Amino acid sequence: MEMSQIRYVLAAAKTLNFTKAAAECNISQPALTKAVQALEGELGTPLFHREGRRILLSEFGQSMLSHLQHIVDEAEATKALAQNFKLLNQVPIRVGVMSTIGHVRLSRFLAEFQQDFEGIEVAVNEADAKSLSSRLYEGELDLAVLNPLEVMSDEFHAHDLYRERYVVVVPPGHRLAAFNAVKLSDLSGERYVDRLACEMREMVMGACQEMDVELYARFRSEREDWVQAMVLANIGFAFMPEYAVTLPELLRRPLIEPTVERTISLISVPGRPFTPAVSAFMRAAKGFVWPD
Repeated sequence: MEMSQIRYVLAAAKTLNFTKAAAECNISQPALTKAVQALEGELGTPLFHREGRRILLSEFGQSMLSHLQHIVDEAEATKALAQNFKLLNQVPIRVGVMSTIGHVRLSRFLAEFQQDFEGIEVAVNEADAKSLSSRLYEGELDLAVLNPLEVMSDEFHAHDLYRERYVVVVPPGHRLAAFNAVKLSDLSGERYVDRLACEMREMVMGACQEMDVELYARFRSEREDWVQAMVLANIGFAFMPEYAVTLPELLRRPLIEPTVERTISLISVPGRPFTPAVSAFMRAAKGFVWPD
């Protein structure tokens, strides 16, 4: 399988005419036809149905089209990265990550990306959603990973990566540890640790007020590590996104009635040109299998 053959097939699939495809690829029509036939012979199944001068993609051809396009895209990105490396012109991908996002899921994706693209450097900047969206809009960041709840507008495009529930986090031995799930009404009168940096804090506090659930904050912090440490020290429970809990000793119980969820998305600026490295990062994030 040669790259030129793949390009000829893609051109033919777009034009549905070998003569037009040959002109687009700047080769003769017989040469393009021969190359396409050679690739079909290698694959063992026709990519096109021939109807005189008219051609149509076969069912097999339709199923192969995205894979062939992916090969061309990756080849172009790799070529561009190699050229940048030769010119010593490597610029890191600047990715903003919301500070309340747990690192485990994101680090798995970043590790896989680094294995596939060893020549690309990624610089991660951590901040709150509003700060990240401002820096993204001003061009200080290439992409941002955040909950788009407060920042989405026509200025941004969001590709959803995964959803996560909010859970009630308690230390071993806490009375709520015996629950399979915790209703908001079960928490009235409980001591709790207030996560000031949570972008959904006002929503949860509003639900508590509507349901006459009284909470007593014993500790407040914008730092996720301090919040979890104080919960483990039995100062109180905390509301947390389920994938943001990093201390293995802590117990997580789903929050129900109401259920609270958030979406984590990859944010970009529509119309802004991407470098080959950023384009590769975008494709990798969209193709990554984010665990449920």
